[in-house]
Amino acid sequence: MIRVVLGAVLTACSMGVVQAESADSLCNADSRCQAVRSFFSRYKSPLENLAIVFVRTADEHRLDWRLLPAISMVETSGGKHATLNNVFGWNSGRTRFASAEAGILFVASRFAHSSIYAGRTALGILDRYNPARQAYPPKVTRFMKELSSERVK
Repeated sequence: MIRVVLGAVLTACSMGVVQAESADSLCNADSRCQAVRSFFSRYKSPLENLAIVFVRTADEHRLDWRLLPAISMVETSGGKHATLNNVFGWNSGRTRFASAEAGILFVASRFAHSSIYAGRTALGILDRYNPARQAYPPKVTRFMKELSSERVK
């Protein structure tokens, strides 16, 4: 587990630091990023400035772009109640990430490549992510639909 988290941190570091201006311009060019940014802004989330990271990471891992922001809302109120830079409550909130960005990269990678999640739709991932609570998928999908009315698969 430590090696995987370290890999996510190294990946995040190798991406380099994006200047605020270029992150803004990248986000302004993508309506999904604008939706994520506005979504987090409405909830006064500290993740607002990471909208482009959420969208780009979802694209890189072929995930529904709404999934990770929605999970962060259910788990930590969009990062407001996150500890250890863990905005998803990963590993019952016990996993520490070097940054919120590293956590986004790690969780997306696990969703895309882990035998537990790989190849599943967003709903399939949600069924596995928190199998103890039947009400979990509807809570997350409510936020996903708030981001976009597209059907959640």
